[in-house]
Amino acid sequence: MKKILQIAKLYYPKIGGVERIVQQISEELNKKENFGVEVLCCNQRRKRKIENVFGTKVFYASNLKTFWGMPTSFDFLKLFKRIRDNYDILNFHQPFPLADLALFLFPTKAKVVVHYHSDIVRQKILEIFIKPFVYNTLKKAKKIIVSNPNLVKGSKILKKFRDKCVVIPFGVEISKYQKFDPEKIREIQKKYNKFILFVGRLSYYKGVSYLIEAMKDIDANLVIIGEGEEKKKLKKLTKNLKIENKIFFLPFQPERKLINFYYACQTFVLPSIYRSEAFGIVLIEAMACKKPVISTELQTGTSWVNQNNFTGFVVPPKDVESLKMAIKKILEDNNLYSKFSQNVFLRVKEKFTLEKMINSLKEVYQNL
Repeated sequence: MKKILQIAKLYYPKIGGVERIVQQISEELNKKENFGVEVLCCNQRRKRKIENVFGTKVFYASNLKTFWGMPTSFDFLKLFKRIRDNYDILNFHQPFPLADLALFLFPTKAKVVVHYHSDIVRQKILEIFIKPFVYNTLKKAKKIIVSNPNLVKGSKILKKFRDKCVVIPFGVEISKYQKFDPEKIREIQKKYNKFILFVGRLSYYKGVSYLIEAMKDIDANLVIIGEGEEKKKLKKLTKNLKIENKIFFLPFQPERKLINFYYACQTFVLPSIYRSEAFGIVLIEAMACKKPVISTELQTGTSWVNQNNFTGFVVPPKDVESLKMAIKKILEDNNLYSKFSQNVFLRVKEKFTLEKMINSLKEVYQNL
C-alpha cells in the first residue's frame, strides 16, 4: 500500500477551491485498494486536534494567527517533523509557505509531489523572502501537478520546472450534478426572476464589483452566493448604484441546494481580476449543469476551462462594458444559449470528470 500525506493550508470544514480538491483526492483514493491517504493542515483555532473526517485521518495543527491569508503555526512544524517519514509520498499543495519552510528545515526520505495551484500574487514582499523555500520544494519534487497548461505558460517559477509538470485538470462527479429538484428550481426562479449567478468567496481577486456595475444596465437580477471580506464594500456599491432591488446576497449553500441555483440561473459569471484565480472550479460545476459561462482572460485556467465562443465568453478583466455585452448576448440570443449549453456539457464530460482526475493522479503516484 502506498501511504500518502497531503499537506495543505486548511481542510474541511473550511470551504474553498484548494480545500475541496484535497478532500476529493483524500476521500476518493481512500476508497481504492493500495492507497492510504492522510492530511496535515492547520486548524483555524489555537488547538491541535486529530480527527477522522469522512474516512480520512486529518492532523489539524494549532494555529496562533493568520497573516495575509497564511497560518502561523509552530505546531505544524512539530507535527511535520514527527510524522513526515511515516509515508511513501508527501503531496504538498502550494502556495503554502509554512509547508515549504517545514520541508527545508526537516528533509524527508519520502518522495515529494507538488500540486501547484497558483502563483503568489498579492503578497509580493512576502514572496521575496519565501521564494528560496518554494524553489527548494519544487527542486525536490518528483512531479509538479498543475490543473491546466496555461498555468505553466504564465508562471515565471514553473517555467524553470517545465519538465516535471503534469497537467491533471480538476474534476466534478457529473452524476451528482444531474440530481436537481425541478420544484425547488421553480421556487428559486419565482423568487429571483431571470438572474445571473456568481458563486465564490467575496475576496479581492474575484472582481465582483465589476459584475455589479455591469448589472446596472442589464434586464436581469444578480444572485451572489458567498461570504468574504469584500461583502460590506459590495453591498455599499450596490446601494450607491441604486440597484439594491436587483442584487441578492446569499450565504454559501449546501451542495444539493447550490445545484438547483445553477440550473435556475440564465448564465454563470466568474469576473476574477487577478491570477490568484488559477482555474475556477465553479466554472465546471456550472458547466456540469449545462449553463453557459462567462470568465476573464487571466492567462490561467479560466480561459482554458471556458473556451471563448464555444462554451461561453472570455472577456478582459476589469472591463465592465465587455462583461455587460457578453451577458446581454447570452440573454438575448436563444440559439447562442442553446449552442453554449450543449458545448459546456460535452467539454465537462471530455475533460473535467472526477474519475479522470483521480485515475490520472493514481498513475502519477504509481509511477514515482
